Amino acid sequence: MSIYVGNLSYEVTQDDLSQTFAEYGTVKRVQVPTDRETGRMRGFAFVEMETDAEEAAAIEALDGAEWMGRDLKVNKAKPREERPSGGGGGGWSNQNRGGGGGGGRRY
Repeated sequence: MSIYVGNLSYEVTQDDLSQTFAEYGTVKRVQVPTDRETGRMRGFAFVEMETDAEEAAAIEALDGAEWMGRDLKVNKAKPREERPSGGGGGGWSNQNRGGGGGGGRRY
């Protein structure tokens, strides 16, 4: 399981997070997602600890704590939701909207 860490400063690095969470146990992995287009950090991260007890201790100590000028939101990460595959919009065409494409019923 991993820990969700939200409301992070955009200046935070993986090393900053590793050092802070290491106070509560062994850090196995830190993920800091970045924006695909800008490369800028997205303001949240995921931290994996060695044991559930270490995760619980980190969550207890850091949730709501002020760090780097921000009040952290720290809790157990929820499993990633499966998103339907396929691209973009809802598959709408002019005909589906009932306008301009002809074929729509008018009363």
